[in-house]
Amino acid sequence: MWFKNLQIYRLPAPWAISADQLESNLAPQAFAACSSLEMQSQGWVSPRGNERLVHVVNRQFLLKLDTEKKLLPSTVINQVTKARAAELEEQQGFAPGRKQTKELKEQVTDELLPRAFSIVRSTWTWIDPVNGWLIVDAGSPGKAEEVLKLLLKAIPKFPLETLRTVRSPLSSMTDWLASDEAPSGFTVDQDTELRASGDSKATVRFVRHTLEPEDVQRHIESGKQCTRLALTWNDRVSFVLTENLSVKKIAPLDVLKEDSDVTAKNDDERFDGDFMLMTGEVSKMLADLIEALGGQLRENDGTAALAAAA
Repeated sequence: MWFKNLQIYRLPAPWAISADQLESNLAPQAFAACSSLEMQSQGWVSPRGNERLVHVVNRQFLLKLDTEKKLLPSTVINQVTKARAAELEEQQGFAPGRKQTKELKEQVTDELLPRAFSIVRSTWTWIDPVNGWLIVDAGSPGKAEEVLKLLLKAIPKFPLETLRTVRSPLSSMTDWLASDEAPSGFTVDQDTELRASGDSKATVRFVRHTLEPEDVQRHIESGKQCTRLALTWNDRVSFVLTENLSVKKIAPLDVLKEDSDVTAKNDDERFDGDFMLMTGEVSKMLADLIEALGGQLRENDGTAALAAAA
């Protein structure tokens, strides 16, 4: 399996926690389906459909958070409440007041919830205790925060750090485009976004479009900065780097697909082989990316330190 998006956080490297310890901490937050009167339920499930909440491959941990949400649109609730209010007005001879309307709405919600359909969304998390990464496969920091909140409650003194680099992705990506030179080990691909920093927020996007240096330079000279940039690492992994240090649209290239374990005998072996390949490659890619951004800026002392990932 390959994550599609990376919200990236740091842990001590190495982080001395075992899979059994982590499993014990997560167990009280195991997923339970919504009751008839619950709108949402959230908790950890087994990544491989067995009893283990922590799946381990080559000292790498994989977690899966499920969120079940009832589909009960407010328009439906309001429509039924309005009809009930009209019936009540006819019975008592006057329109229900604010308090009575609120009670009606709560009653309608309780009646409709057991019949509402629900959807389940899964969020995957990879913890690398060896090299100190915590990666959430989420398209936005907000989705990742759902995972982090539960982990912070579950693990005493959880040593999590927000990843910060000496140079911001915004200035670095702009410099790479301005100089028409990617950092060592990377190449610039055909997708990018440049945005003005003023009130206009004027934005230009190139999608599957050759980036002509003269065009890019003209936009940069007019005050725009690069907020998204498609890159390829070592001809092995392509991705899009964003201004907030999120990594999106990750895709293994053909050379990696050829390296995948074709000898796997079943789904479990294929899953573990893909996961091991992803964690090995992405860990190295992130280390090179942080180095290209000037190194990691540590929260405890404010000094720069290059990523220690192997």
